[in-house]
Amino acid sequence: MKLIELTAEQLSALYESELKAAFPPQELKPLKAILNLMAEKKYQALGLYDGDELVGYALLWLEPGIPFALLDYLGTTRARRNEGLGSDMLSRLEQQGRPLVAEAEFPVPGGSDAENALRLRRIQFYIRNGFTPAYIMSTCGMVWQALLCGTVEPLENIMAQHKTLYGDVRTDVVIPLPEGQTPQ
Repeated sequence: MKLIELTAEQLSALYESELKAAFPPQELKPLKAILNLMAEKKYQALGLYDGDELVGYALLWLEPGIPFALLDYLGTTRARRNEGLGSDMLSRLEQQGRPLVAEAEFPVPGGSDAENALRLRRIQFYIRNGFTPAYIMSTCGMVWQALLCGTVEPLENIMAQHKTLYGDVRTDVVIPLPEGQTPQ
């Protein structure tokens, strides 16, 4: 298997065929915004290929001056889920030597048991793959667990840089989210 950088055309096809189905609309950046970030060299779309078949993807948000990549989206194609490909991709990303920050939805008090179990499963997936839970944050009106892998910066710096990625116009982004505060 190979991890290969996707072109804008390949990413556009992936967005339509997989990302729209795999991520809730409030969590999914508009394709145009992602393509603009790619054109500015602030976003990297990687595809995991088994021969000629795309079996997984990792989309990384990058910013000059920020020493880590935000793992914005990670997934496997519907046809190839539950084969360990997500762990394989994380291992390959870690081998590139760039520290990573991931965001995983935090369980919602009073939320559906099934949804909360899935949220916990996602957080545990990252922990099993070498990430460390670091802080709670909010964006898109939801609460997230931020997880770190390979970072050496002081936590205060990481949180400030993480917020910088989103920019000042994103008032819904709160890093860290104070205990008991409800996201916008």
